[in-house]
Amino acid sequence: MKKVLFATMLLALVMVVPIPTMAQVGISVSIGLPPPIPFAEPPAVIVLPDTPDVYVVPGIDVDLFFWSGWWWRPWQGGWYRSRYYNRGWGYYSNVPSFYYDVDPGWRGYYRDRNWYGHPWHYERIDHQRLQRNWQTWHNNRHWEKQQRWGVQNYQPRPQQQRQELRQQRQQQYQQRPEVQQHQQQRQQQRQPQTQKPQGQQQRQPQVQQPRQQPPEKVQQPQRQEQRPEVRQPQTQKPQGQQQRQPQVQQPRQQSQPQGKPEGGEGEQRK
Repeated sequence: MKKVLFATMLLALVMVVPIPTMAQVGISVSIGLPPPIPFAEPPAVIVLPDTPDVYVVPGIDVDLFFWSGWWWRPWQGGWYRSRYYNRGWGYYSNVPSFYYDVDPGWRGYYRDRNWYGHPWHYERIDHQRLQRNWQTWHNNRHWEKQQRWGVQNYQPRPQQQRQELRQQRQQQYQQRPEVQQHQQQRQQQRQPQTQKPQGQQQRQPQVQQPRQQPPEKVQQPQRQEQRPEVRQPQTQKPQGQQQRQPQVQQPRQQSQPQGKPEGGEGEQRK
């Protein structure tokens, strides 16, 4: 009896206690947001020469730019932008076009107050003045025409030279280790998204193959055109029979009345 009771208790435990199953774990690579930059007050900026109205915050170790109404900053090989200098950063999936116009040695020129051998009397612009006037300065080309970005006796570089410098800086930027690592992470994120449409494109021709074979529908009108050609001799036969009947009946009707009057007239004349 004890063995029977022990066996029934084991069966009851097995039926009540659930057996753990394997959980599915999904692995995904995500790009985080850059850490905030602490500022005691809104930062002042300076305008960089030979750029399309690109402003930068000097005196800090982080590159923080202002251009076209946005604040821009690179971080771990990627780019982020915001309407505010200290919050609201969002990932930008490309390199902003102004960045290749920025001279990588601008920090040393700022420290020495010298831009390519010319005294650089840059002007510090506070935050309120920047937000109030940057659009007007951009439309009027204020820094390029009037003050030459604050560089004494400086002439802007020709357009061809600017394009050559942009290409060189772009190649140097793509060779940075943090930029290459960031691009690899983006490729890993795009792999599952690019594989799905390939499978869908392969299935489409399999569904369309039976629709491209309609031989019976094309041959049906040809058979209908041949049928009236076979029926034509059947319709002509009754027409021939109707023409032959009056030719045989006409002499039979005329022979009977013509013989009698001719014979009767001859006897009367004799």
